[in-house]
Amino acid sequence: MTQAEKGSTSSGAPVAPSYPDGGVRAWLTVLGAFLALFCTFGQLNSFGTFQTWYAEHQLHGLPPSTIAWIGSLQLWIFFFSGGFVGLAFDAYGPRIIMIPGSFVLVFSTMMTSLASQYYQFILAQGILFGLGVGMMFYPSLSAISTHFDKYRGTAVGIAIAGSGVGGVVYPVLFQQLFERVGFGWAVRISGFISLAACCVAVATVTSTRPPGQQKASVLNYALLRDVPFVLVVAGSILICLGLFIPFFYIADYAKDNGISATTIFYILSAMNGGGTLGRLAPPLLSDAVGRFNVMVPCAFLMGLSALVFWIFAKSLVAIVLFAIVYGFFSGAFIALLIPCVAQISDRKEVGTKIGMLYSIISFAALAGGPAAGALLRAGHGSYTGMIVLCGVSNVAGSLFMLWARLRLDRRTLAVV
Repeated sequence: MTQAEKGSTSSGAPVAPSYPDGGVRAWLTVLGAFLALFCTFGQLNSFGTFQTWYAEHQLHGLPPSTIAWIGSLQLWIFFFSGGFVGLAFDAYGPRIIMIPGSFVLVFSTMMTSLASQYYQFILAQGILFGLGVGMMFYPSLSAISTHFDKYRGTAVGIAIAGSGVGGVVYPVLFQQLFERVGFGWAVRISGFISLAACCVAVATVTSTRPPGQQKASVLNYALLRDVPFVLVVAGSILICLGLFIPFFYIADYAKDNGISATTIFYILSAMNGGGTLGRLAPPLLSDAVGRFNVMVPCAFLMGLSALVFWIFAKSLVAIVLFAIVYGFFSGAFIALLIPCVAQISDRKEVGTKIGMLYSIISFAALAGGPAAGALLRAGHGSYTGMIVLCGVSNVAGSLFMLWARLRLDRRTLAVV
């Protein structure tokens, strides 16, 4: 381990770790992470396509809240695996995690293509796929944070834009392939795409920090004395409770408002298209004006857009506009969360801290979809309850993020 990694010189004086902030290896890591997120988080963002398809085909006898457990399990396994994957990254680096992660991801996709019963979808698409996403997502993004400091927001934003691009491509791809080649081959084709993308990601993602063997636990209680980190965790819990509700239910909402079945898949693509812009522009701005300074208003406006826009959107144009706006601000939050955590972390604990955060918030992500479905059922088909849950939880979470920002620096114009 270099002296910079140890954080001291030979005389014992502390020094800041050096970051390349560019170069071939650094940008190849960004490319690999982009592809990893394209085929993982991009498909995860597209679960609304499957939610609608299952409700009309394989699982037509089940209520929406029950079908939503498949997507919620994806999210929970993905988030919860972060603690374990983060520790493994800090100990061994990215590649040793991403190789088996690629296998799990592709295998789960192929098994989903063969599934016909609810429990089979739970096992293959809910549990295995969520694990595969986690094993590709965390190492690739944590690796970027070891290459970049000054331009970390931009680099992570470019990589996370892969999930937005995937979220645009996959709903349209699935909608076309479901009709042309059937469900099974449509999902298998997505599996082959994932295989190709994962092979490139494994070959290109690297870390500048030598692997260490430090002992740690998934829940490092010492980190809970870090007040800004605890506030970020609290805010993320609230935000993740409502964050993914539109991604699960916007297609059903559009269908229940008279939008044709051939059009609703494009609404989800529009939401993910807005997310692509949100993953690029705000992170680029954040490197100049401060990551917390950009993340806080984006989280607040994400919740506000649900409360003042989605609740009144009934026509196709209004629903598409809401989808783009919500996608933009949610994409910005997703892209800025990891740079904000990395900003308040030592480089040797970036993977552990990010993983711990995602493991804790996994339970909120698990609850969000079914809670929204239960509110839909309790409201006898009215979406008002779930929209209020989405908006209020996001706004409340943004206030905790603001509190964390003020703990770091109370000056209004400070770059934080």
